[in-house]
Amino acid sequence: MKKAIVLLSGGLDSATCLAMARDQGYECHTLAFDYGQRHRAELAAAQQLSAQMGAASHRVVQLGMAEIGGSSLLGHDEDLPEAGGEGVPSTYVPARNTVFLSLALGLAEVVDAEAIFIGIHDEDSSGYPDCRPEFLAAFQQLANEATVAGMEGRTIEVLAPLLSMSKAGIIQTGVKLGVDYRLTISCYDADAQGRACGRCDSCVIRRQGFAEAGLVDQTLYA
Repeated sequence: MKKAIVLLSGGLDSATCLAMARDQGYECHTLAFDYGQRHRAELAAAQQLSAQMGAASHRVVQLGMAEIGGSSLLGHDEDLPEAGGEGVPSTYVPARNTVFLSLALGLAEVVDAEAIFIGIHDEDSSGYPDCRPEFLAAFQQLANEATVAGMEGRTIEVLAPLLSMSKAGIIQTGVKLGVDYRLTISCYDADAQGRACGRCDSCVIRRQGFAEAGLVDQTLYA
């Protein structure tokens, strides 16, 4: 059976990616990261989603990205930006997706996976440089050159199936594939019970996505 590594944050997008990978016949191995994020309730959500959606394994990797800093998501002292701002927001975590994909690539070699799924998408990327198609293409080239699989002429595909989709389209796809979005957490500042703030950029985009999809948003708000 073909295998895939699925980066699973506990959010809406990554849960949809897991459902899509499962639907395409992959045995899924989910990977989450405890990197010092303020929204730690997402780690419990990722574990629950992985089990509920039938993943073959789930791992949580500890990363000290808070030691580097540079993001309002790393710690509780900095205010989160309001939705609708211009430029790259303070919620951008420098090199996060590069680090995440590098570790996923290592795990792919260990379990002999053929693909890595990541839930980045261009339209709602909030201006993050590591959510762009250019980034994905560059990392695919790295994966081709940096692995034993690549050296032997085999490809570990880095797949971002949501890349060109709208948030509404992602939600509609996930609903068709049976994703229970009540289990997901998108908020940048969710409390210990997983209740969303309703104010941050991620909450606004999520709420708007459900509205445009014509579906009820069952997110728990504080």
